[in-house]
Parts: sequence; structure tokens; C-alpha cells
Amino acid sequence: MAAIIIQKSQNICSCEQPMTAVYLITQGRVKVQCPGGSYQIGTGDVAGICEICSDIHFLSYIALEDTTLMPYPLTGMDALDNLLQKRPSIARLFILSLFRQFNAMMEQNSVSEVESSELYRKLQADCELYAGLCEQYKIQSRIPAEINEIQACLEESPDEWLNKYYFSLQHVYAGADSDILLQEPGLSLGMLRKGSLDLNKTYRVLDAQLQYRSQIVSCYFSPSGNDLFDALTKLYYRLCQTGQDSGKLYESIEQILHLPEKYPVSQESQAVSRVEAFRKKADTLARPDMTQGNGDSSDSDILTHLEGSLETILDYAGLPKDKESSFREHVALYRAAADKNSTNDECTRLRRALTDEFYILYSEVFERSLSIPDLPIPVRMFLYFGFVDEELAGEDNCKILYRLACYMNAPGQTGVYTFYDWLMSIYNGDKSPSRSELDEDFDDFIHQQKRKGNLTAAEIAALENNAMEKVRYELQNLFPSANKVTFGRVTTFCPLFTADNVLKDLNTSFVTPEKISNALEVLKNVDFSAFYRETIDYEASQSMNREPIHVEYLPDIILLPNAGIRGSLWQEIEGRKRNSPSRMILPVFYMENLDTVLARMTGEFRWEMCKRIQSGRWNDVSEPSLTSEYFDYMQFYKKNSELSKDAREKIQNSLTRAKNSFREMFVRDYITWILYEGSGSARLNKVARRILFTYCPFPASMDDALEQNPMYSELLSRQKILSGQRIHKLGVLKQRLRNNGTPVPDCLDQEIAFASRKLI
Repeated sequence: MAAIIIQKSQNICSCEQPMTAVYLITQGRVKVQCPGGSYQIGTGDVAGICEICSDIHFLSYIALEDTTLMPYPLTGMDALDNLLQKRPSIARLFILSLFRQFNAMMEQNSVSEVESSELYRKLQADCELYAGLCEQYKIQSRIPAEINEIQACLEESPDEWLNKYYFSLQHVYAGADSDILLQEPGLSLGMLRKGSLDLNKTYRVLDAQLQYRSQIVSCYFSPSGNDLFDALTKLYYRLCQTGQDSGKLYESIEQILHLPEKYPVSQESQAVSRVEAFRKKADTLARPDMTQGNGDSSDSDILTHLEGSLETILDYAGLPKDKESSFREHVALYRAAADKNSTNDECTRLRRALTDEFYILYSEVFERSLSIPDLPIPVRMFLYFGFVDEELAGEDNCKILYRLACYMNAPGQTGVYTFYDWLMSIYNGDKSPSRSELDEDFDDFIHQQKRKGNLTAAEIAALENNAMEKVRYELQNLFPSANKVTFGRVTTFCPLFTADNVLKDLNTSFVTPEKISNALEVLKNVDFSAFYRETIDYEASQSMNREPIHVEYLPDIILLPNAGIRGSLWQEIEGRKRNSPSRMILPVFYMENLDTVLARMTGEFRWEMCKRIQSGRWNDVSEPSLTSEYFDYMQFYKKNSELSKDAREKIQNSLTRAKNSFREMFVRDYITWILYEGSGSARLNKVARRILFTYCPFPASMDDALEQNPMYSELLSRQKILSGQRIHKLGVLKQRLRNNGTPVPDCLDQEIAFASRKLI
């Protein structure tokens, strides 16, 4: 069939049109529209290949420029099978295009999930702010009733493993060794059908999430006008007119003003005209003083100061000229890329090159900062946030990053470190380097060098005491892996800060010690013993008769310089010291819920710490422990008479989603334990609940509520008996010390409080 030319901005095919052909793009670019977003395809891609298992198109295709297409009629699977039989060379193009588009759709899904959860949290926060102000100023609340019907988005995500699966297949089929696969038309047809079905599932999830966001937006802008936007703006006018503090309310409304630009709203709601009317009226009122996080510089001064930031950073680093030129060239190419998160080979190679050069630059800048501590603001922004170029970051983000960098302080005793501060703590000898992905720490590394004879005794002695070598070990082993993990979207990862990766307001997502402290308090109010370790107080060992006590070691939180969506436990102890803080990693701008990710990381810590303590018997149920009992529960759940048929089926489905990982299953149950069971919402089955209650007990402050709940009353009674026995033993020891005239050590009183399940 002859090629056809589609003019710029014309439709190739639209959603709900009959599926009659697929179109190979021989020249040009095409925008593919999916629910809530879009992605681009170009030369070598195939429009419609994602929909071969559908009778109609569920995506729309629009030419971004004059585009040449080669149509291939497609009336069903038989037609596609015949085409692959006659033209086996075309199979590679079809398959690779499908894989690229699937990965692009999964990228859209990641963004959509964050937008949905963030929009829901925004709605909840606005309602809470409004209700609080109404109560404070004795004003009747007007929150629309339909808001109470909206729950957190529970739409199940597509399996995350599919992203890596198709990304790996893309590499396989792009290589020369793929010819043997292409010799089997049946295999090619199967690949295309499975990919199309998986993509259709992802499309349905995206569509459900878009409908969910539209439902939330309609709470702000409804056709009746009796909506949350109306309630908030009228409250704002009232507070301004009476001279009350309306700063937080204005900040909240200012974010709402952008919703009609981002999401479709009904014309009957008159959202655009109402937004403009508010802007005009707000200008006539006294605008609140927005000083949160701001420096003294004006916006124009900040942007002027940041002009040529890349050159400032490169000049400070003093890289060799060839590396400096290469990085500058790659940044320019990245800046010019229309789709910086594209998964095509060219963009992937560019991101990989930038990643390698970024880490070299970071190492040089850090080392230079030791001798030139007066850091220019662009350099501070680079070290703290991965900022490289003002155009990549965007004007609005630049202003926020600048002001945050101006006021960044040393971590003090908070246990929360920016990555730059973490490196400084290693350099100063306050912390030891972290373990590598191969579970090898700095001492292991030196031992390996010694064993292999790579270094002399003098060189080893110098290496052991070289602070900069310890920093380099951290930069080489923790930084690249942890930065990618915390970013979350591994297939499109690039460490340079770009506006494309900012999924919510930076001021809101910026992780501070205060936010971490608050999230830890939320967790400890449910699992009070999460970070306690059993030990011996050797200073008071004689008076304590070597009675074991429990001491809390809160984790070190390391904030990687990126805007990401993941957090993870990096190591459960420092080196080989069991009584030391764990290490957890987060992005410095975290785009999701901090309480949830802290619960996940603590669940990972609980599991790994128990395995370390139990050593080789971590899964031996004859020695009861959290891991052994949970392992036994997972291994034999099908034969467990305590579980109903529905419960067993649910476990089986959950195990499949967790890729048969007992650790991941426990972490998910632990998150449920903290976020739901801890607030009185029963979600776990009785076996999982018993294990969690035994090894992650609630504090005593929750006993009154638990006693009224039949699911917990028996567990609580057993817990009280065990606690009572422990408290009695400690009480006898305390009385004996008093009778002997021996001062009672503080650790004994603290242990009695711990045994009583009291928050210390």
C-alpha cells in the first residue's frame, strides 16, 4: 500500500474509531493521547500497534509535524499473523515500538498515581484547614457533603515488574541476537498480543485515575457553585476584611487557581471566570506576607543571580577541559530534548552519559568544597538538590531552590542529613561509610585489597586513616544506587534536577527534620518499640545483675539530591555494631506521603534486624521470632485452619503481586498495621494480626480501646500477662537495690517504662 502524508496537527486516528490498520511512521513525530496525559512516538514507531487486541482505538494520534505513514490493513489477528508470515522483517519494528510505548504508558501511570494521591491529600488538607479556621473564628462551616464520599484512590496499579520486563525485552529485540527470535512468527505474534493486553490494562488504570481526579476537581468547581472553592474564597474575603491572619488560606487557594489549567472542568462550573474574578478581588485586599522560606532577594534578583549557573558550577569544580566540555555539551542536548523522559535509545544514552558525568562532577565539587568552603549559591543548590541549570529547573523552581539553599543548616543532632552533610559527617569521622550493594563496607574493602595483594601494608595503613578515601567509597557505592532507588522511575532516571520530574510543590515536598520527626512520632504512637534494641548497660551491670535493657536507636535519614517517589532501608545497623542507628534513604523532595514511606522503611528494618539477630535460625519456627513465625505463616497458609478460604485466596494473590517475597509480604502487612490497624480499622487476618501484635505491640495508651475490641482482647490479655511478669521481675530488682542502699540506675526505671509499653 502506498505511503500517506498527514499534515501537522491533523488526526491520524481518534479514540473509539474502528481499528482497521496500523501505521508505520517513516518520517515525522506523532503525539499519542492517553487518559490524563500524552507521549510522543516518531520514525520507526507504529501507531495503533498497542490496540491490536481491540476492535476500536482507545488512544488518539495527532501529527506534531508533517508525517509520512505506511499503513498496514489489520482486520484481526489472522491478518496480523499473515503479515508477520510474509514480512518477518517488519516484526522487529512492531515489537520494539510496542515495548517503547508500553514503557511510556507506565511512565504516565507513575505520574498519574502521584497526581491522584497528591490531589486527594490536597482536598483533605484544604478541608482540614477550612474547618479549623471556621472553628477558630466561630464561623459556620460550608464543606460540601459530596466530599465525604470521596475515599483515597484504591485503583490497583499495573504490576511494576512489567516495566523492567518490557524494558529488558526492548534491549533484547534491539540487539543483533534477536534474529533467532524473529524467525518464529508465532513468537512475534504472541509478544504483540501480550504487550497489547498489558497496555490495555494500564490504559484502564489511567482512565480510572483520571475519572477519580475529575471527581475531586468537581468538589472544587461544581456547576451549582456551592463548592469548596466558593467556601474557601468567601472565608478568605471575610478574614481579610476583619484583619485576621489569612496567609495559609491564601497559599491554599493559590494552588487551587491552577486546577482548571491542569484538569478538565465542566463549562457550567464557570471555573475560569471565577478564578479570574478571585484574582482581581484578591489584588484589592491586603495580600498576606509570604515569608515562609523566602530570603531577602526579590524574584528578579534571584533569577539574575542564577543566570549561567552551569558555568558557575563547572568553574568551581575545576574539571579537566575535556570532561567539562563533554558535560556542557550533554546538558545542552538534554535541555533541548522535547521529551526528557523518552525511552528511545538516543535519549537513554544521553541520560546515561549525563549520569556518569554528574557523579564525577559531584565528587570534584565536594572535594573542592573542603578547601574552598565559601560556596556560591548555585554550587550549594547543586550539592543539596542536584541543580545544574536554571532552564532545566524552571523559573518557579529556581526561586524555591535558591531560598532553601540560602537557609540550609548543618544537621545538628536530628539524625536527618542532606547527602552533602552526610558526606561531611563521614569526612569528619562522625559516621562510617555505608555498605555497598554487595553488603561490603569500607573495612571489608580494605581487607579484600589486602588479601588480593593489591596494596602494601603502608598503603593500607594510609587508606584506613584517609578521610577522603572513605568519602570516595560512599560516593562510588551508595550514591549512584541510592539516588536511582529514591528517584523511583529507574528507566528514565537522570540525576540532574529538571522541572519535568517535579510532580508537586517543592515547598510542600521538601523533607525537613521536623517533618521526619513528626512522621516518626506518628509511627511510634502505634509501634512504640520499633527502634529499640536489647543490650546490657555495662556501666550499671553490677547493680543491674547484667539484666538486659532496651535502648532506642533512631535511624539516620539520608536525603538524596533528587525529586523522587521512593524510600528504602539501606542498612539495618552501622558496620557490625548491632546497637547503632539504621540508615534509610529518601529523596530531598519526596513526592508522596511521608508517613507511608516511613512505615515501609521501618517494616523493612524490622525484618532485616530480626534476621540479623536470629542469624541462621531466622526462619526456624522452633525458636520463635518475628521472621520465623511470619515465614511459617506464609509457608503453610494453605493448610492453616485459622484462615478462611477467602483469606487464603487473598494471601495467594498478594504473594503473586509481591513476587513470592515473604519479606515484601511482611512489609505490606506492617504498613497496614501502622496506618490502619493502629487507628482501629481492621484489615489483617487473625494470624497476621497475632504475629504483629506479639512482636510490634501497641503502646499501653491504646489498651482501653483495644479491650473493647473482641479481635484484640485475647491478644491484649496475653500481652499484659507477659508484661506483668517482666515488670514484676524488674520491680523486685529495684526494691532489692533500695533495700541495699544502692542508687537505682536510670536505665532500670526506663526499662520498667519500656516493659509497661509506655512511650518514653
